[in-house]
Amino acid sequence: SVTGKPCVCDKNIGPGKGQPVTQKRKRTCSPHAHTPTCSDSFMDEVLHIVQMLDHCYEDLITFSHKKSSESMYSCMFYCWLFGYVCCHLQVELHVHLDGAIRIETIMDVAKRRGIQLPKATVEEMTELCTMSKPSTLTEFLGKFNEFMPVIAGDREAIKRIAYEFVETKAKEKVVYVEVRYSPHFLANSNVEPIPWEQNEGDVTPDDVVNLVNQGLKEGEKAFKTKARSILCCMRHMPSWSNDVVELCKKYRNDGVVAIDLAGDEALECIAQSGHLAAYEEASRCGIHRTVHAGEVGPSSVVKEAVEVLKAERIGHGYHTLEDEALYKQLLEQNMHFEMCPVSSILTGGCDPDYTKHPLIRFKKDKANFSLNTDDPAVLNSTLHKDYEKAKKYMGFTEEDFMQLNLNAAKSCFLPEKEKKDLLNQLYEDYGMVNDTSF
Repeated sequence: SVTGKPCVCDKNIGPGKGQPVTQKRKRTCSPHAHTPTCSDSFMDEVLHIVQMLDHCYEDLITFSHKKSSESMYSCMFYCWLFGYVCCHLQVELHVHLDGAIRIETIMDVAKRRGIQLPKATVEEMTELCTMSKPSTLTEFLGKFNEFMPVIAGDREAIKRIAYEFVETKAKEKVVYVEVRYSPHFLANSNVEPIPWEQNEGDVTPDDVVNLVNQGLKEGEKAFKTKARSILCCMRHMPSWSNDVVELCKKYRNDGVVAIDLAGDEALECIAQSGHLAAYEEASRCGIHRTVHAGEVGPSSVVKEAVEVLKAERIGHGYHTLEDEALYKQLLEQNMHFEMCPVSSILTGGCDPDYTKHPLIRFKKDKANFSLNTDDPAVLNSTLHKDYEKAKKYMGFTEEDFMQLNLNAAKSCFLPEKEKKDLLNQLYEDYGMVNDTSF
């Protein structure tokens, strides 16, 4: 249907497997969801989608000019993928606010604040601040040194990046997102040491949370994407963790839904009593808990997160597979894993060959997981790129994408009433209002 009206199609690309769209799965289709023809109108639609997603694929462009059979099949794949990403709502649970800042915003704020940047153009700053090939977590974290001093300690900038974050997620068809950050990393007062070699100012960690909440709320109102936040403790700074849990308690009814622990997994939490005390307090007060574990560290870090910190979700968790008993235990517990495929490759957490990614095993075993971007700006990536890798190299189907988004909704940290509403929104969008197969 080139009009976008509801239709029944027997030539779905990808997950439909040649079967008609039944009443159960009936939905509004767009031209890019079906088998393409070499017509100008079709290519106009394709190129419009590419332009809208701000991501141009060589195969699509090759096909638009040469219409070769090989590039046509690649084009068919991308059109199906774009059809899913453009047409279906998604949920994202693992994305860092400070890893999702627009380069243009960094340059704009630097100009306003009179800060000299090491590069003069957007293209040069993008190259400096982003990863282009698999490397190490250390190199990845080093990228933040290039731009965080520009944003940290500036009230207008902190609120702005939160607002723009929601705008970006709305464009990606994300209906609900939980964004995480360290309040201390964006502050320049009441924090020791003051990060990013800033001079002392007047923006406290409490101020940061308030500013981010304002930006998220205004973004939600403007773009209709619900956004909540998770506050991060940092493994190398256990002295900050008590502040973090207290901020979680203070703002638990004003946008903050959980506590997280991020940073160097080589630092054991048992030895860092500040983290353990913060998580015990969070558990006592009913604050939700997630932990970065098994990203680059061993399975023992995942076990510690679950057994010591009482984590309800695991950030990444790829190396859980090293301990088969632990993995089976977490499968039985329906533990949710916040998976980030593109990030896991570029930060050196996983084998650079996507066809060997741990996510394939998690999928095979019907584990509870979601797909997420982690730090899209630093990775120069988008959510649909994570979906692309999962589809192209790991055999994900449209049904798999729907299931993982339902898993994400069920495992999110919203109150039960809001979680139920979110699930109903997804069921309706997926054409499963009365469907119990998922």
